[in-house]
Amino acid sequence: MNQQLAELQQQFDLERLEVNLFRGQSRDTGSPQVFGGQVLGQALMAAHSTIDDGRVVHSMHAYFLRRGDFTKPIVYSVDRSRDGGSFSARRVVAVQDGEQIFICSASFQKPEKGLEYQFAAPQVPPPEELEAMTKPPQAELDKLPEKLRRWLEIKRPFEFRPVQKYNPLAPVACEPVRQIWMRAVDKLPDNDTLHHCLLAYVSDYWLLDTSTMPHGSSFLRGNLVMASIDHAIWFHRPARVDDWLLYSLDSPSSSGARGFARGSFYSRNGTLVASTAQEGLIRLVQPQS
Repeated sequence: MNQQLAELQQQFDLERLEVNLFRGQSRDTGSPQVFGGQVLGQALMAAHSTIDDGRVVHSMHAYFLRRGDFTKPIVYSVDRSRDGGSFSARRVVAVQDGEQIFICSASFQKPEKGLEYQFAAPQVPPPEELEAMTKPPQAELDKLPEKLRRWLEIKRPFEFRPVQKYNPLAPVACEPVRQIWMRAVDKLPDNDTLHHCLLAYVSDYWLLDTSTMPHGSSFLRGNLVMASIDHAIWFHRPARVDDWLLYSLDSPSSSGARGFARGSFYSRNGTLVASTAQEGLIRLVQPQS
């Protein structure tokens, strides 16, 4: 397996400290703090680990409270809020250095059949007709501060192929609508729980960034401070993250130094497999010299 993907998969092999207590490790993603998608995925894995009768996650709602340090472990405490006839609710608190950095609630349901409906997938070119997202030319990278350069240069466990061309180093104000094909860079085990957790992980890419598009700005220009505040994901149907998924994104609003964005994940055959929403900080600052 690809090294970056193997390391990511290992992050979701949580250490069980107690019945409802788990410990997870982080990896360097080129950012000075823990990647939010990692905490989302690990918290979901911790919650999954307390479900015993085959119930499947259908929603997760989370708040990011503090930045996490990727050099230190994160402890996840799971509260078994309720186990009903069809649904189970869990609350997860992530702690580092004695402080809460993240909280979430997740709901699980026994599989059952019911009414079926979905929006049609956007009509876009297939991933084979699009170029993979690559790092900027070295001459442009050399002009960036070291922490931004590291974020762009580090190898990632997912491949992205954007439908619309967008240069975050020279952004132009445009409609906040975009579609991006994505998939893991190698095959993964047939483990539905792992795929749910990795889908939560990758759902944190591109959401908040979409809310900066109408303003012709980007955190790579050094004039924005950006951070996720909350994040929600609804799992509608089974999906594999090692098959192509289309992430269709839009941002209805930005106000009060916050941006709001929504996303829909479609499988290659047009099936809507998950929906997301996120609000985050987009605060203007003076560019770094």
